[in-house]
Amino acid sequence: MAFTWTSQRNGMTRIGSSGGERLARNRANDLLVEDAYQAAHAMILCLGPTPAAQRVMIFRRLTLDAVNRAHTTLDGAAGKSVNVAKVLRALGEPVTATGFLGGDRGEHLREALAARGVELDFVAVSARTRECVTVIDEAGGTVTELVEESRPVEPAAYEQLAAGLQRRLPTCRALVLSGTLTPGGPVDFYRRCVEWARVAGALSVVDAQGPPLVEALTARPGLVKPNRVELGTTIGRDLPGESAVLAAARELHARGAERVVVTAGAAPTLAFDGQTCWRVIPPRIPALNPIGSGDAFTAALTASLVRGDDLGEACRWGAAAGAANALTPMAGEVERAQIEALFKQVRVERLPT
Repeated sequence: MAFTWTSQRNGMTRIGSSGGERLARNRANDLLVEDAYQAAHAMILCLGPTPAAQRVMIFRRLTLDAVNRAHTTLDGAAGKSVNVAKVLRALGEPVTATGFLGGDRGEHLREALAARGVELDFVAVSARTRECVTVIDEAGGTVTELVEESRPVEPAAYEQLAAGLQRRLPTCRALVLSGTLTPGGPVDFYRRCVEWARVAGALSVVDAQGPPLVEALTARPGLVKPNRVELGTTIGRDLPGESAVLAAARELHARGAERVVVTAGAAPTLAFDGQTCWRVIPPRIPALNPIGSGDAFTAALTASLVRGDDLGEACRWGAAAGAANALTPMAGEVERAQIEALFKQVRVERLPT
């Protein structure tokens, strides 16, 4: 069954009696009000303080300590929140990306995202936007990510970002918080964002790790989505198997998260909503570049949840989007049709609680 990403209403239906007609008119008016509300609260806001200019270099065979020439080089916009925004836009969702951008790379990101139909609300900073380089070795079947660390931003930058966020949240269905803070950034920033989202009635999704995630839990986010490594880092212990992962997910739920989703690359995703546990098994694919697949998962997961799906179904869409992303050379540049095709290959199992 294909996912319906658009909403349609049929208007008033004549029932026959005058009382029925009044009921039909009232229902039609209710639907018009509902549609107007949804249109005014349609946006999904993607916030990440550390976006990146992304370069992907593909080599037939990579030899260390030697000169290597790439046969394909691609440039684009990335960083976790940017990848989420690109996938949401590919799914037809209205989306705004926000965070910090600076320098020539920041301008490149603005142009690349605007060309994809992503609305922009970035704060301009003096620090140059970082660059990440993905190195793909076709012969070795490896993907290596070279990450430039982000730079500190002006003290007032986070307050500007917060002001823009609070201005936009009343028109948003969801707020997705992704990635690391800039060096020296306020560790409680994601917590404050979750609090503002709750006041505005927007779903809050946190894809982070360590102290920023721990702080955010105290504000009761709608969903947290670390991967297995990030979850282990956050709670301070190894997670050798599914039972350990589920125990850690329950711990995050007890500490405030309404729903917990733990991805693990090509391995099954585990999810818990306080009552039900799910195992989500992604399709087998010939992956080209898995960088950003967790972000693609977050995007489709969020879109599905705001349309009313349960967590298991939403994770099914997330797994399909993650697989579609892994088939593409540049993170986040997926096709909706491919996600819908892969959705049919994802298996979802309910686990004993």
